[in-house]
Amino acid sequence: MGGGLLVAGTTSDAGKSVVTAGICRWLVRQGVKVAPFKAQNMSLNSFVTREGAEIGRAQAMQAQAARVEPTALMNPVLLKPGSDRSSQVVLMGKPVGEMSARGYHGGRQAQLLGTVLECLAELRGTYDAVICEGAGSPAEINLRRTDIVNMGIARNARLPVLVVGDIDRGGVFASFFGTVALLSPEDQAFVAGFLVNKFRGDVSLLEPGLDMLESLTGRRTYGVLPFQHGLGIDEEDGLRVSLRGSVRESEVASPVGEDILRVAVCAIPLMSNFTDVDALAAEPGVVVRFVDRAEELVDADLVVVPGTRGTVRALEWLRERGLADALARRAAQGRPVLGICGGFQILGEHIEDEVESRAGRVDGLGLLPVRVRFAREKTLTRPVGEALGEPVEGYEIHHGVAQVTGGDAFISDDDGHSLDGCRVGEVWGTHWHGSLESDGFRRAFLREVAAAAGRRFVPAADTSFGSLREEQLDRLGDLIEEHADTDALWRLIESGAPTGLPFIPPGAPA
Repeated sequence: MGGGLLVAGTTSDAGKSVVTAGICRWLVRQGVKVAPFKAQNMSLNSFVTREGAEIGRAQAMQAQAARVEPTALMNPVLLKPGSDRSSQVVLMGKPVGEMSARGYHGGRQAQLLGTVLECLAELRGTYDAVICEGAGSPAEINLRRTDIVNMGIARNARLPVLVVGDIDRGGVFASFFGTVALLSPEDQAFVAGFLVNKFRGDVSLLEPGLDMLESLTGRRTYGVLPFQHGLGIDEEDGLRVSLRGSVRESEVASPVGEDILRVAVCAIPLMSNFTDVDALAAEPGVVVRFVDRAEELVDADLVVVPGTRGTVRALEWLRERGLADALARRAAQGRPVLGICGGFQILGEHIEDEVESRAGRVDGLGLLPVRVRFAREKTLTRPVGEALGEPVEGYEIHHGVAQVTGGDAFISDDDGHSLDGCRVGEVWGTHWHGSLESDGFRRAFLREVAAAAGRRFVPAADTSFGSLREEQLDRLGDLIEEHADTDALWRLIESGAPTGLPFIPPGAPA
């Protein structure tokens, strides 16, 4: 059976996803056949595999880092929040129902341990190494009894654990020590050491603290990764995205033409697959921001209504905040609006929903001649087609079935028959996530937007979103290769946690 490693974190958003991707990219560049794995993911950003399974988008990104095709084995359990207290449970890529947090942690989660371990064993039987990602913190002592993603899987699969801490937040030494000290003796035996993430400054000033941490815990630090701006890697969920912040931390590249394009993304509730706009942000001269006020749409050249796990709730939110009226004014003025998936449904005439919100018939914004009925069966496909004279591909994840009664076709097949979406004037809608990653189509669409907006914007002829993504993944691999003890990491992956690691009191409460 192949080697393995569990990348845990002191907190959510400590950097587990990117470190896992970086280790995968480093290993595959060394000729190692490697796969990512996350037993249980909670995210509204998801992806469809070629066999039609829905998994977390972070695991799809990690599979790309490993240069392998993503499969449901890599993320057997996906939780898609629908409210603060309930989520849709996706098992092996297919939805199996809604469940409250209490119901899930009260018994359902523990029942899935067998499935999770079988998936991991199958991957380890196929690959030289499997790099697993934990969730939240392994020291969530209130959830340890039913844990299947952190120490629960580490102990069952006998995986060494590397704990990642975000030093940019402060308190990383206390977080490292406290994480170990709150684990039971049996769990502590698998915690091999630490990895510092997002360090700024002179590493020599940090080293005395790392030495003291090792003397206190008996565990070494396997690397100190420097802070890096503008990685642009898919996030696990939308919680980190500031409603008022730019999509990317890096500065927007200079435009090719005389003008820039301003894109406003409505930060609707339960926003899903907000990564759809990453391809726009990658274009030189395109500025993408998330907004939540009607006045912020006034100077936007394009407004995007993204996907959502709560279409009816998002509609109410748009109306409450005056954004619905602002979108209607834009449409009447011939100013570009794009709806993607749930955003496409919102732009339609009405929605019949007895599945997601159970609200029955609800009026949409009426900007597109589309009627939507929510089906219990979820559409999960990887379609290809043509739009604006260019090839386009994407992926579909939705319960809503759209009946288009007018307008112009948006995405068609080779014979010109409509495949998805529609267009009326400068209002566009499609169910296809990821379509803007098709370079030729994205450029053609932006030319249409610029013309309608009266901007002298010219898309760069050589922007390749796929190449940019590869460059970003290589940067993650470089971080591991240059700033981690890769020889020691490989020993962990191949041989497991060192023996004789000391117990740090007090341990988990009895």
